[in-house]
Amino acid sequence: MVKKYLSKIYMGIIFIFLYAPIVVLAVFSFNESKSRGHWTGFTLKWYVDLFHDRDIRLAFYYTISIAIISAIISTIIGTIAAIGINSMKGKAKSLILNVNYLPVVNPDIVTGISLMILYIAFNMDFGFNTMLISHIVFNIPYVILCILPKLKQLDVHMTEAAMDLGATPMYALRKVIIPEIKPGIVTGFLMAFTLSIDDFIISYFTKGEGVTNLSIVIYSMARRGVRPTINALSTIMLSVVLILMILINKRTNGMEKAKKLKEKR
Repeated sequence: MVKKYLSKIYMGIIFIFLYAPIVVLAVFSFNESKSRGHWTGFTLKWYVDLFHDRDIRLAFYYTISIAIISAIISTIIGTIAAIGINSMKGKAKSLILNVNYLPVVNPDIVTGISLMILYIAFNMDFGFNTMLISHIVFNIPYVILCILPKLKQLDVHMTEAAMDLGATPMYALRKVIIPEIKPGIVTGFLMAFTLSIDDFIISYFTKGEGVTNLSIVIYSMARRGVRPTINALSTIMLSVVLILMILINKRTNGMEKAKKLKEKR
């Protein structure tokens, strides 16, 4: 009994340590005073000032544009790659999977510097295109990892049965495989979108003049002194990521419950 209570207290302390700073940041984004330690009243003026800032509006535009485009492209490429990897066997499959894991476990700073050197070697102008390509590159492995489990659950005989009944491989792909792995595809898209919005290090090394994202803007603002608008901007980004993660978890749980009900019937 004592051990049970101690474990709960221990977990409570860990969660407080992790999330208390985030809660304080969100609360003080509504503080009327510029002080970071004294509450003087509720206000939304820092959010109003935030959206009147031209640099932040521009960074928000680039952040959302790159996140959406990179998520769509990486989801398409990742889906095709995952289907191809799943159909492979033996050492070739293990080799490709290990290669796919490398960008995931590789430090972001190494990936960012490597991409920067690559663009310099090809005399590419740094800007929107270089940042977009970089986001696509680091999103693809995560999309593949989201889709592969769904492909492993797929009954291989379904595709064979569809083709035996006269379906072409492309028709079987569209009508049999894609609908079955759709939850993984949606999860991969949301994961790619979230990672793109959140990225700082790789974006920092591949950005160009006049092209930046919200993470870099927050870093630049913090170097000049933490202003209440940073709290407001951070709270908005936190809310967006939190909503996306809730949607991912709800969709995953809903699909699992639906599958269990289907199996019971």
